[in-house]
Amino acid sequence: MIGLGRFGGSLAMELAGVGCEVLGVDHNPKRVQRYADDLTHAAVADTTDVEALRQLGVPEFRRAVVGIGSDIEASILTTSLLSEAGIEHIWAKAVNRQHGRILQRVGAHKVVLPEHDMGERVAHLVTGRMLDYIEFEDDYAIVKTTAPGEAVGLPLGETRIRARFGVTVVSIKRPGQGFTHATPETVVQRDDILIVAGRREQVEDFADRT
Repeated sequence: MIGLGRFGGSLAMELAGVGCEVLGVDHNPKRVQRYADDLTHAAVADTTDVEALRQLGVPEFRRAVVGIGSDIEASILTTSLLSEAGIEHIWAKAVNRQHGRILQRVGAHKVVLPEHDMGERVAHLVTGRMLDYIEFEDDYAIVKTTAPGEAVGLPLGETRIRARFGVTVVSIKRPGQGFTHATPETVVQRDDILIVAGRREQVEDFADRT
C-alpha cells in the first residue's frame, strides 16, 4: 500500500484485518509510525525512486495499491515504476477523471475515484428511493430497496418483475431475519427488503415504484 493518507491508511487496515500481509509505504514518517504496529511492514520511502522500491522488495509483490492523492506527479511516476517492475495487479487512486486516464496509460489496471464514487452513491440514497446502491462497470448496479406494493402477497415468479422491469431480485430480508436467497416461490411481504440487480436505469426505475 503506497500512500498512507486517509484512503490508503483505511484500506491498509482493512486488508490487514482480513489476514493479508501488507507493506505500507509513505514519505511521511508520522503516517508510517501510525500504522507500524498494525501492518506486516511499514517503511518511509520515496516511491518515485526505483532503487527505494527495489530495496523494499516491492517488485516481489503481486498486488499494489497507489493511494497517493495530493501529489499527482508522484502518483503517476510511482504507478509507472510499479508497472515496469512487473506487478500483476495495480490499483491506483485518482483525484479526477483526467488523472485516472493518465494512470491507466502508465500501467494501472484499475483506477478508483473515491470522492466521485461516494458522491454518486450518496446522491442515489439522498433521494430516499433506495436504502443502498452500488454501481459496477458496464452500467450494472445492485440496489437495496423496499418491496413495491404491487408485488406484495405474490410469489416472485408471479410478479414477473424480471420480464416487466428487466431486473432480478437476488435476495430478500424479512423484518428481524437475515437475508435469504430469493426463488420464484418466495412470497413478497409488505415490509420485505429486496436486493435487486440489473442495468442502472432499470434498477432506478424499479426503485421508483417502491
